[in-house]
Amino acid sequence: MKKADILGLMSGTSADGLSIALCEAAGRALSVKAFGNYPYTAALQARIIAAKDLKAPELSALNFELGRLWAGMVKRFCRAHKIAYKNIAVIGSHGQTVWHAPHFGRALPGKSAGHSPGKQGHTMQIGEASFIAEETGRPVVCDFRPADMAAGGEGAPLIPFLDEYLYGGGEPAALQNIGGVGNIAFAGKGVKTSGFDTGPGNSLMDTAVHRLSGGRLSYDKGGAWAAAGSADTEKVHRLLEAPFFSRRPPKSLDRNEYSLGYLQKHFSGRLNKKYGPDLLATLNLFTAASIALAFRKFAPRGTKELIVSGGGALNPVLMDNIAALLLPSGVRVRSTAELGLHPLAKEPACFALLAWLALRGRVNHCPSATGARGPRVLGKIIAR
Repeated sequence: MKKADILGLMSGTSADGLSIALCEAAGRALSVKAFGNYPYTAALQARIIAAKDLKAPELSALNFELGRLWAGMVKRFCRAHKIAYKNIAVIGSHGQTVWHAPHFGRALPGKSAGHSPGKQGHTMQIGEASFIAEETGRPVVCDFRPADMAAGGEGAPLIPFLDEYLYGGGEPAALQNIGGVGNIAFAGKGVKTSGFDTGPGNSLMDTAVHRLSGGRLSYDKGGAWAAAGSADTEKVHRLLEAPFFSRRPPKSLDRNEYSLGYLQKHFSGRLNKKYGPDLLATLNLFTAASIALAFRKFAPRGTKELIVSGGGALNPVLMDNIAALLLPSGVRVRSTAELGLHPLAKEPACFALLAWLALRGRVNHCPSATGARGPRVLGKIIAR
């Protein structure tokens, strides 16, 4: 495969901004040449998180609004990094997930859906990619998840494909992404690549901070609130008893399963400033414990490293909690930053790669991670 500059866009389940990565693809090598993150306003973030309850006209309007916004952000990114549109081979846009239900009717983590993955489930990503194609004049690949679900898969996680691509020939490793939801993949020489969602990522912590700050703050910057509190370890153990955590993969989650309703159900009376630090400490530990549990239950033998990406990798309290929980197992925990990759650049880089392969009709997902019946080419191509 010849060298090519490819662009990837990711707006995650935290709905806090758009990440853009310019990558160079050459054979089975992928490198990030430039990266940028463009935050949303608090008002837009709130609208995106609430989008699941919108009526069709409002949802349609938000779809186009995000498409126009992202086209403008791509323009800013390319100007800032002096990138000529004509030199971009393809652009991959994941879109903004507003609903993901791989099992029809599943409402809460651990509830038995009674249906097979993909057969009656549904997913929706918005952010009309036609505006990006119109701005740049380049082919854009979007809407990756439905093809996997049509083939019986969960439509997620998709990042394990990149993990296999980058780490499949090395020592066994676990690759953990912590966005709104957490997901893990296992890859390496002699390892059958697999992956699944681990539980809450930043979603519960972000929701709690937004609520406690009256909407002024959207996340626990640097884990400051969590560091000032004491975690309720017994509560964490009880939360981990939910059936989802012991269920075998493939399995995936929607951010809405760890939302305000979850906090109100399990932390009634604690959603106030008096208990704020203790609440954040508990939620932080819960997220870390769900990741550690997933590693201990499903990591292939010989896996001694957990490499973390996503916004959660920027939370030192969360990283310390994960490391402490896995220390008895002799597992090294580190951020992708130590490997020269910004933690927020991995996901957009993945969708740049998926788009590049889709444009050539090549398999671009990992069916062993999603549960799909077999290899497929994911994504819809918009070309000018």
